[in-house]
Amino acid sequence: MSSFTPSNEQESSVSSVRRRSRHVLELCVFAMLGALMFCSKIIMEILPNIHLLGMFTMVFTLVFRKRALIPIYIYVFVNGLYAGFATWWVPYLYIWTVLWGITMLLPQKMPRRVAFVVYPLINCLHGLAFGTLYAPAQALLFGMNLQQTVAWIITGLPWDLLHGVSNLFVGILILPLSELLRRLMQRAM
Repeated sequence: MSSFTPSNEQESSVSSVRRRSRHVLELCVFAMLGALMFCSKIIMEILPNIHLLGMFTMVFTLVFRKRALIPIYIYVFVNGLYAGFATWWVPYLYIWTVLWGITMLLPQKMPRRVAFVVYPLINCLHGLAFGTLYAPAQALLFGMNLQQTVAWIITGLPWDLLHGVSNLFVGILILPLSELLRRLMQRAM
């Protein structure tokens, strides 16, 4: 009795199917994560400058690295569809990428105790800098000079302070959620 041994062509075919199904699964997960970001923003709109977007951006980046840009930009696009692709939306094309980039620069094998402090602090700093990051687009779109831009930033500082403090507290969730999402993705693959 001979045992069945798959040919190289069959193994290649199975491998190709697995790779495609993995990509389909990832795209579905990314779509759901982008939708999760959007829904969380809508739910949190009752509280000014308090949201989960920075936390989600960091969690997705820690787990998916470069591919985290997919759910982030799904969120940005859906947000534009929902509220209109107006001038307020233009800075969203780069503001979340700044946080993504900073998170990408963090060491991947950071000790847990250090990560528990660093992740919320980075999230906090992004919230504190939000108005400043937003300002270049405002200046370009509305023809503001440097003095007007600085005045615009200073006027928004109380809101940025609230944003930063709320991001600090929400940032406590970054490490446990990234560990959970990483485990769930490993189990699904």
